[in-house]
Amino acid sequence: MTRIADAPFGARTTYRVGGRAAALVEVETIEELTEAIEAAAGVPVYILGRGSNTLVADAGFTGVVVHLGEAFSEVTIDVEESVVVAGAGADLPVVARRTVEAGLAGFEWAVGVPGSVGGAVRMNAGGHGSDMAASVIAAEVLDLRSGERSTWSADDLDFSYRSSAIEPHHLVVSATLSLQHGDIERGRETLREIVRWRRANQPGGANCGSVFTNPEGDSAGRLIESAGLKGRRLGTAHVSTKHANFIQADAGGSGDDVAALMTEVAEAVAASTGVHLVSEVRRVGFEER
Repeated sequence: MTRIADAPFGARTTYRVGGRAAALVEVETIEELTEAIEAAAGVPVYILGRGSNTLVADAGFTGVVVHLGEAFSEVTIDVEESVVVAGAGADLPVVARRTVEAGLAGFEWAVGVPGSVGGAVRMNAGGHGSDMAASVIAAEVLDLRSGERSTWSADDLDFSYRSSAIEPHHLVVSATLSLQHGDIERGRETLREIVRWRRANQPGGANCGSVFTNPEGDSAGRLIESAGLKGRRLGTAHVSTKHANFIQADAGGSGDDVAALMTEVAEAVAASTGVHLVSEVRRVGFEER
């Protein structure tokens, strides 16, 4: 277990903006994770994977960030049974590529999602016509309050659009996926197609992916663009000119600017269309002020 006081936090997210954490603990085992949670009793704790859906306030976070180490990124593939067990810290694109190379199909969509398995289960991440609910058959979940570890079935997880039964005091330790046998070359081509599409239609740089969930029967990006917000800038943050549901942060920019622009966009869309957009982003440190 590695402990760091006054540690960079915002820099560890895909936005790469925002302040520091009072402390950061990197854990490699469930036992270390449990020990870190117990040691932080009474202090706010934030579990960090890849940080792809996290925005940190410029003032930072007064609590403890627990970062899942490489041991939580293990991926085990049973080709014969077409079952995959992936740790919470495993990168979705890595799992997608490894399953294709193993001759399995059904998880190719995840190659374009810059997140980790644990967070993807929690929010039922998805794209390109599929999501986690389509393949997750079980998840190992740790209750951060009681320390109890249990296996949740797909029914227990109660997946819905960008949502699950996982609550803030739960941590997904690993997920079990049921896939199908497939053709390796066909899978490789699907991966290439998805990557080409993402590069053509979505921006790179410092962002968290889609900021808002899509309202039923509509697209958040379309609503934002229709409100005239594409390209809108606020300080060091701007709405992408390539895809309006992406908010970009300038290098060395401000997490507070990003948060303020998210709020401005949601309010403008509500005023012009009556639709209240729901954010996918977890904001950290803002509520402390």
